Amino acid sequence: MPFDPLPPPLVGPRSMNQQWLDITFVHWAVDPAVVAPHLPAGTRPDVLDGATYVGLIPFRMVGAGLGRGPAVPWLGTFLETNVRLYSVDDQGRHGVVFASLEASRLPVVLAARALVGTPYTWARMRESRRGERRQYDSTRRWPAPRGAHSRMVVEVGEAVAEPTPEEHFVTARFGLHTRIAGRTWWIPNTHEPWPLRRATLVTLEDELVEAAGFPGLAATPPSSVLHSRGTATEFGMPRRLARPR
Repeated sequence: MPFDPLPPPLVGPRSMNQQWLDITFVHWAVDPAVVAPHLPAGTRPDVLDGATYVGLIPFRMVGAGLGRGPAVPWLGTFLETNVRLYSVDDQGRHGVVFASLEASRLPVVLAARALVGTPYTWARMRESRRGERRQYDSTRRWPAPRGAHSRMVVEVGEAVAEPTPEEHFVTARFGLHTRIAGRTWWIPNTHEPWPLRRATLVTLEDELVEAAGFPGLAATPPSSVLHSRGTATEFGMPRRLARPR
C-alpha cells in the first residue's frame, strides 16, 4: 500500500502507552542496499525517491505505562537515543527497525531486550536546554562497544507548516518490525501528527551510528534535521509475520 502520513486507527488491546518529548530527528539519506542487511526477515528497506534513511533520534521518554494503565514510577521516565531504519513488509506496513536504542534505565533495557527483542543498551545520558538550543549527551555502559558516545547540539527554528514528503516519511511512522525468538513481528502504534519545527545541527560528535553498522555516516552532513516538543502514543499487541513461502 502507498505511504500514508496520517495515523491509522489502533484496534484491539493496548500493550503500552507513553510520551515522547523534546525529540530531535537527524537523518541521512542512504542507498537501500546499505540498510537491507540490517533488517529482519520478511521486511525490506522502505524507499522514497530511490533512497532510504538512517536516523539518530534523542528524546525524553515520559510516563510509560502498560496497556492503558498509569505510568510506571521511575522506570517509566528516562532518556533515550535511537539509531533507526525504515522498513516495509509484504503486507505494505511501513515501520521502523531499531538498530540500537540507548536508555538510561537498566531494568528497562533488560526487559525490552528479553520481551520485545529490541536492541536496547544501557547508557549514561543527559539532556539540557537553553533558549532554543538543545543538547543531548550519551555514553554507553553496556553492552559493547562500551564507551560509545554521542553529543548533539541543535538550534530549534521555525514551525513546519506543511511537512515535505521526506519529513513525513521519517516521522509519520506507526509501527515497528522486530525480531523475537528468531521470528519477525510487527508492533503497531498510533499518535497524533508531530508538531514539527526545523532545526540546525550545531554540533554532532557521534559514535552510535557507526556502532550500529554505518561507519563514517555521522561525519557527513545530514539530509534532514527536525525537532518536536513531542506527542503521546499507544502501542497495540505484537503480530507475527507469516514465514516466507
